[in-house]
Amino acid sequence: MRIFRFKVHQHQVANLEKMLRTITGSAALTHTIRMTMDRQLCTQIAAKRLTGKVAIVTASTEGIGFAIAERLGQEGAKVVVSSRKQQNVDRAVSDLRNAGVEVSGIKCHVANSADRKALFEHAAQKFGDIDILVSNAAVNPEVGGVLECSESAWDKIFEVNLKCSYLLAKESLPFLRQRKGGSIVFISSIAGFQPFNLLGAYSVSKTALFGLTKAASQDLAAENIRVNCIAPGVVQTKFAGALQESDAAKEETLSRIPMGRIAQPKEISGVCAFLVSDDASYITGETIVASGGMASRL
Repeated sequence: MRIFRFKVHQHQVANLEKMLRTITGSAALTHTIRMTMDRQLCTQIAAKRLTGKVAIVTASTEGIGFAIAERLGQEGAKVVVSSRKQQNVDRAVSDLRNAGVEVSGIKCHVANSADRKALFEHAAQKFGDIDILVSNAAVNPEVGGVLECSESAWDKIFEVNLKCSYLLAKESLPFLRQRKGGSIVFISSIAGFQPFNLLGAYSVSKTALFGLTKAASQDLAAENIRVNCIAPGVVQTKFAGALQESDAAKEETLSRIPMGRIAQPKEISGVCAFLVSDDASYITGETIVASGGMASRL
């Protein structure tokens, strides 16, 4: 994989150090700047690990789902995005095409069997094959402790967050088997390991995805179909708004993150791109945690 780097000449470093000392008088700050330059950070995505692959990403018109669709496309995959609202699909498709991604989109409510069928048929008709399924759709209609959750909210949470992931995986199998292999990724949450007080039932549904990942991976391993899971920490999305709606809530959230900050969606998309690529060809049945150091064991 090619890495693009900044080049900084030694005389430029020396001049910058001199300027910083003049402005700040801080040797520590100067050292920090120099170390940052010496790290030669990667500035753009150079890998094309997914060329020739077709990926379906549900709930992918914003947030983590959109970032995953964008990253998979940047790495060479043809991508199908979906959402419950057509206008959101249209906007996402436009944005992704402007970013150079080969993409198509379709309205899909994952709890609707006809919509799910249309999603797979759309991908097959547009791009010919399906190699990758990323199940990202989730809901949380109520905020509160697990035993405070209404029965109707409980049923909706488990229908969308768990049952629909199971159904999408099941319905993807004819397409993956036709390709003699493929990759399924479920998007869970760090809350599946350490439940959030405000997201009680949601947390339980995300724990259940770990079990679905383990069980499905065992069934499909012999067919070269890998099943993995990602457990993001708190990510800067509309969905995580309940954890940041007040200063007190945000302070409590940040206090649980050793890295002291909330993740950006693109920090999750790279994990997904790795899992569906051949770089992870010997990984199945695993949950990868990207949580800034939050506790992650049951």
